[in-house]
Amino acid sequence: MDARGNSWTELFILRPRQYSYCGLQGINRYLLFYVVLYLVLFTNASPAKSCDKNCLSGKCINGTCVCDRGWVGDQCQHCQGRFKLTEPTGYLTDGPINYKYKTKCTWLIEGYPNAVLRLRFNHFATECSWDHMYVYDGDSIYAPLVAVFSGLIVPEIRGNETVPEVETNSGYALLHFFSDAAYNLTGFEIFYSINSCPNNCSGHGKCTTGNSIASRVYCECEKYWKGEACDIPYCRNNCGSPDHGYCDLTGEKLCVCNDSWQGPDCSLTVPSTESYWVLPSVKPFGTSLARASHKAVVQDKVMWVVGGYTFNYSSFQMVLNYNLESGIWNTMPSNSGPLPRYGHSLATYQDDIYMFGGKLEADTGNVTDELWVFNVAGRTWSQRTGMPPPHGQIYAVEGHSAHVATLESGDPVMVVFFGYSPVYSYISNVQEYNLKSNTWLVPETKGAVAQGGYGHSSTFDSASSSVYVHGGYKALPANKYGLVDDLYRYQVNTRTWTILQESGFPRYLHSAVLLSGTLLVFGGNTHNDTSLSNGAKCFSADFLAYDIACDEWQVLPKPNLHRDVNRFGHSSVVSNGSMYVFGGFSGVLLNDVLVFRPPSCQAFLREGGCLSAGPGVRCVWIRGHCKPWAPGKANFTTAPIILAEFCHAKPVTVDERCYRFSDCASCTSNTHGCQWCDDKKCLSAASNCTLNVKNFTQCPVRNEQVCSKLANCKSCSLNLNCQWDHHQQECHALPAHLCGDGWSHVGEACLRINASRESYDNAQHYCKNLEGNIASLTTTKQVDFVLEELQKLQSQEKRLSPWVGLRKINVSYWGWEDMSPFTNSSLQWLPGEPNDSGFCAYLEETQVSGLKANPCTATADGLICEKPAVSPNQSARPCKTPCSLRASCANCTSQSMECMWCGSAQRCVDSTAYVISFPYGQCLEWQTGDCLAQNCSGLRTCSQCLEQPECGWCGDPSSTGRGQCMEGSYRGPMKSPPKQGQNQGQIQEMTLELGLCPKDKGYEWAFIHCPACQCNGHSTCVNGSVCEQCRNLTTGPHCQTCMPGYHGDPTNGGKCQACKCNGHANVCQVLTGKCFCTTKGIKGDQCQLCDSENRYLGNPLRGTCYYNLLIDYQFTFSLLQEDDHHYTAINFMATPEQTNKNLDMSINASNNFNLNITWSVGSTAGTISGEEIPIVSHSNIKEFRESFSCEKFTFRTNPNITFYVYVSNFSWPIKIQFLYLPPWLPTTQQPRQSLPPRHRRPACDPATHVDGQTICSASQNRFCNCDPRSSFNLVLVF
Repeated sequence: MDARGNSWTELFILRPRQYSYCGLQGINRYLLFYVVLYLVLFTNASPAKSCDKNCLSGKCINGTCVCDRGWVGDQCQHCQGRFKLTEPTGYLTDGPINYKYKTKCTWLIEGYPNAVLRLRFNHFATECSWDHMYVYDGDSIYAPLVAVFSGLIVPEIRGNETVPEVETNSGYALLHFFSDAAYNLTGFEIFYSINSCPNNCSGHGKCTTGNSIASRVYCECEKYWKGEACDIPYCRNNCGSPDHGYCDLTGEKLCVCNDSWQGPDCSLTVPSTESYWVLPSVKPFGTSLARASHKAVVQDKVMWVVGGYTFNYSSFQMVLNYNLESGIWNTMPSNSGPLPRYGHSLATYQDDIYMFGGKLEADTGNVTDELWVFNVAGRTWSQRTGMPPPHGQIYAVEGHSAHVATLESGDPVMVVFFGYSPVYSYISNVQEYNLKSNTWLVPETKGAVAQGGYGHSSTFDSASSSVYVHGGYKALPANKYGLVDDLYRYQVNTRTWTILQESGFPRYLHSAVLLSGTLLVFGGNTHNDTSLSNGAKCFSADFLAYDIACDEWQVLPKPNLHRDVNRFGHSSVVSNGSMYVFGGFSGVLLNDVLVFRPPSCQAFLREGGCLSAGPGVRCVWIRGHCKPWAPGKANFTTAPIILAEFCHAKPVTVDERCYRFSDCASCTSNTHGCQWCDDKKCLSAASNCTLNVKNFTQCPVRNEQVCSKLANCKSCSLNLNCQWDHHQQECHALPAHLCGDGWSHVGEACLRINASRESYDNAQHYCKNLEGNIASLTTTKQVDFVLEELQKLQSQEKRLSPWVGLRKINVSYWGWEDMSPFTNSSLQWLPGEPNDSGFCAYLEETQVSGLKANPCTATADGLICEKPAVSPNQSARPCKTPCSLRASCANCTSQSMECMWCGSAQRCVDSTAYVISFPYGQCLEWQTGDCLAQNCSGLRTCSQCLEQPECGWCGDPSSTGRGQCMEGSYRGPMKSPPKQGQNQGQIQEMTLELGLCPKDKGYEWAFIHCPACQCNGHSTCVNGSVCEQCRNLTTGPHCQTCMPGYHGDPTNGGKCQACKCNGHANVCQVLTGKCFCTTKGIKGDQCQLCDSENRYLGNPLRGTCYYNLLIDYQFTFSLLQEDDHHYTAINFMATPEQTNKNLDMSINASNNFNLNITWSVGSTAGTISGEEIPIVSHSNIKEFRESFSCEKFTFRTNPNITFYVYVSNFSWPIKIQFLYLPPWLPTTQQPRQSLPPRHRRPACDPATHVDGQTICSASQNRFCNCDPRSSFNLVLVF
């Protein structure tokens, strides 16, 4: 990436630059010429301004980088668009630095028909599971998908071939890259070549032209190398010939070992004290094996593989089997079996294989609760419908696991562990299916409180009837989600969970098997949240071993094979003492089989070597022989795990290791040596503790811990002891009684009396922090309770005079905080109360139920809070519709960031489960806000059209930018064929349909770039791309918007029409036509209404709207917000209240304004038909003050006289103060009464009025006309 040269204008192809240098000879000859030329051209002209930084993919013009097509950024450093490549070889890249957030880049490589294109990923680093590169074998995204890369691709073993190569065979390759709005990494550099040998034959062969297909090439490998790319060594060290074995050069080209030797090169004895990996030759049978998130089980040395995810389900085989001895694959065709699925579980019992749950990706993307049984002997499927639990339901899950165990009663049960439900989120329950009675059960478990998740591994140990569950993607504390390294053991008969030593390596979609007393964990997706993760690696070849006997983890060497074997979503089984790994995903779907053969205990002939064998195997010395260790049938019901006598003693546990266990049962059901202290915390067993519990059977009921594991509202609502907190988004246990500690249940409310000394507002804050409000004592039962409690306190010499939730609404009206009126029935005012200075009430005399009024800023001795009593059978608020049940983008994204919409999959998923919903990059792009058109036809411009990788643009013959967006490829538009004879679960394919955009009729198909002229049908172009003159009331560089005063969507030939605003606006919202009313108080899409809720009266259809003023108050109107910038006028109206008093009017503003004042005595005044008499007219003033005589305007004889004040022609932003009062009250003295706004709510506290903005406290938000975000603030100044 050191230099770039051009290949097409769409992309810079990386290649070495070639420089030519001439000597000094001849320089003087040209020097004078260049000096003269410079003087002629530039003496009278200003030099062009240079750019501050290099323009990487563009040109510097007047100090600004003008980017080439497909590139953006201040240095043209980011790809953003489509490119076409036709050179035989080249590079493609996102740019020289980290790629851009929210970017989409598409490259089309065009060879010749049926040519082989090879893509070599020299560098690749994107955010794992979020930013993807898709590779298609064709010229559109409707072509077969062959690879999806995400994450970090790095070498695993030095010297191995680690750079992935992808091959297409159609003569085209289409690469599409999408990144989201979060992290951006270094991106990629991909080398491509047409008709070249794979990996240049890896340096172990030569590229030769084949005879079978014209012009195709292949590798002719050197001796002892094989494979398509000559990258597989064979017969190393000549197989130890002749003593150990010999090399088969004519057949499969591998070592054939003698009976007492084994290994890839016959260098290990039989049995061996060493382990090794082998990649056996798979004998293909013509059907694609590749898949991921399948499941595999073994019966009679045959590995049965069922289901799985694949890129193309049209040729998918639901059931495969692999003979572990011969290495031969077979398919099991079935016409009446289940739909293809992945993320399901498999368990075997006798001759049957039980398949439960999973995701029906090829059908609807739904997660199912189906239970199917495959009979091995008869090769037939049958579906079972079990009886649901008596007081519960069957969870439809994916990413779970299952095993069949035999209970002590003799009944075989299939035990299903965890999983993810789109409706109930991450499941922490165990589900049991009784094979004999055909019934389901969700049992109560004992011991530790296990946290369930998706994509864990589980392994069944029949000797102890225990299941070991490791890792997974789970819900974490504080509403976080991610990978874990937990290891649990579940004892099936006692249904008891124990927490074992964690691995230290979080992962999911890995595999695990049990061999020789050791749990072997391989591969998986190890990428956690990018901000926490080391790198961005998705695919792992990590190999871990857990020693069951000693509760210890060790890291084993990664497979030392000829190539990397990173993967996730694979399967592992055990047969004949070996582990077999099949399939998975590493950017491409895998179809290989890996075999791990561990050391054999029988190979150790001495006790010392036997006991120190490993890691990866646990051996014991018994009667002179070394044998594999196996767990016994210990009683796991009460005692913690006892380590084997040969294990090293564990260090004493420190308290920090125990702090993470927040409940008694988990604290005492683990191998960390913890104890539950003082019924509140988990400490080391070595710590001092007053009251301790060391056995989970002595722990109290654990509702709180069980509820905390329920990951969403729906799952929480199923448990009658739990309730969902919508604010915290957490599930909490209901308290022992309905109100909780410190509260008293009184009628339908909970009451709490507090003795602290607070102001009224602080008292309200205190109650809100307790999820309540200051108490509205509206029932006799509540009043009697409060009086009785206060009298009890008084008898104990604790006299309280607490605030109650009673406030002064206006001059003569008092009301409770819950908006109910004060009726004086149960409580009464003391003599002389309420006084004029009091705005808030407190309870002064309990014996006579006496209330007193006080300023709200004063303090009172005590306060009373209330909150509703919660019943276990009713949730405070119903649960929202689960994301998975929302069928459209609009419904999906209406709940903020809670759900995410995937347009390519037409599915809505929970944002906490996006990664596991599309583990293989099935979602090309997600949305949480504005919804794009759900198909190409909804996109109205060419630029919008080509932003979507599935679309192309058909320009009409006018060549003015009009056209139609439609699904298509580089060669032309495409359509879905009629759905005839489509198999179950088969995804509908698209076919080329050139007649949709007929070239012979003047239509032009655009797939890489839009036609130069883009005027939306409203202009022709000059100079090829400049719109000459926009017609049809349009404007803009592409005639893409309506002129001011008009609205509509003129794109692609759309029309504009005049704004209809009833004379109260000059402009409107250009797309919707909603008018921007210029007079404050007029509202409505067509300025047809008065804002009556905020005291504006009038009729804008016949006149205008007025703010209805009150005498004796000062009003401040702050038009400061961005939404206010259209306002240029505001009108007021006021009627004198006293007929024998003059009126003073005072107006001042921060900007100049025009002023007109009129008066009228008719009820129709202020409208077109009304009669108004002008009395004041001023222009360009900032303040005005005038006194209106009661005699001149005959207030006494005209009781309906009204003054109309018109403030206009001001500029935004502005503050206007209006004072309207009788002359006996000086303007420097403001009235000390509360303003009666709408709904009898009190005015805002003046102390909250700062710089013209009203900041409401928590208690004021409920009452005041002072929404902090409103553009209009009404303020009473004291």
